[in-house]
Amino acid sequence: MIKFSDRVSDLHPSAIRESFKALSRPGIISFAGGMPAPETYPNKQLAEIASDMLIQSPVIALQYGITEGYAPLIEQTKRRLAAYGIKGDGNSLIITSGGQQAIELTVKALINEGDGIVCENPSFIGALNAFRSYNAKLYPVSMEHDGMNIDELENVLAGNSGIKLIYTIPTFQNPTGITMPLEKRKKMLEVAKKYNVFILEDNPYWELRFAGEGVPAIKSMDNENRVIYAGSYSKTISPGLRVGFLYADNELAEKAVVCKQVSDVHTPVLSQMLISEYIKRHDFDEQIKKSAKLNGEKCAFMQSCIDKYFPKSVMRTSPEGGLFLWCDLGEGVDSKEFAAKCLERNVAIVSGASAMPDISQKTGAFRLNFSMASGGSIEEGIKTISEVIKEYGR
Repeated sequence: MIKFSDRVSDLHPSAIRESFKALSRPGIISFAGGMPAPETYPNKQLAEIASDMLIQSPVIALQYGITEGYAPLIEQTKRRLAAYGIKGDGNSLIITSGGQQAIELTVKALINEGDGIVCENPSFIGALNAFRSYNAKLYPVSMEHDGMNIDELENVLAGNSGIKLIYTIPTFQNPTGITMPLEKRKKMLEVAKKYNVFILEDNPYWELRFAGEGVPAIKSMDNENRVIYAGSYSKTISPGLRVGFLYADNELAEKAVVCKQVSDVHTPVLSQMLISEYIKRHDFDEQIKKSAKLNGEKCAFMQSCIDKYFPKSVMRTSPEGGLFLWCDLGEGVDSKEFAAKCLERNVAIVSGASAMPDISQKTGAFRLNFSMASGGSIEEGIKTISEVIKEYGR
């Protein structure tokens, strides 16, 4: 029997990634993924760009690149962020292999074994596993209807030394779909300053708003370079290209570059060039609007199906954007068992247990993705889930 390192001995596979293994089954309806709708992928435009690049600039596209990233894409990304008030004074932007790597590099650069990280409860499984892989101590803070409970956050920081980082997904949170309002974001930043901790603001969904008013990023209010900002092109252009970015204090970004050199040398130049040329040649903002509109239509339909078929006792969130909503069956239901029963009936969902910082915590909650399935599949899938719910006497 292999004796694994302490860093990985308690790690478990992502429930989301594991669910992909079932998707090849005939008739499966998946609400488990975190991907944009396939019909939003600009595949024809990307095919044309790839052909041009591989003929006109093959050496650049297929050769090693610098670790920091493809320079034109870095500048394009900075301009997009600046348009939303996220300025670059004292900060550097590096291109990463997806937003997940931006999270992992932050932890690798900042966290020693036993250091504390505050995270939302529930939170993103990819981030939680990154934290666990460095033997960080996780401090869960409950989610309210409008994001992390700030009073609870302050109590945790006041009562525990050794906490270095607050991890938050303030806009269309994964897994709940909740968006934190402006005042709460300001308070979080104030608390971080008071207790001298960093904030890792994970913001991969922020452009996919289909209802309500936009809320400034926490990073846009940061005048001390205390906020580390992780973003991604996975939800707006293509998840498979694996292009994200990290925007952080110059010194931290410099260390993250060294850490990235150890991990993968650099993000594939071809992927970076595809993204860059797409933004240059096409109306990226219009592409995002179309994607968000489609997501909104699917979300509204899923919510109407939930309201029609689920018992009234089942709580659900009402996202204004992003890719997910969250349902809770209440106490007395094991979401792992519930998800397994749904999968037996060819409907894939994500158990809420996988999103808990405390892996022993029981929950009756589960995450649903509304972007991937068609309208007919959404209704059929929700009806099937409702039948499983009835088995629990709800």
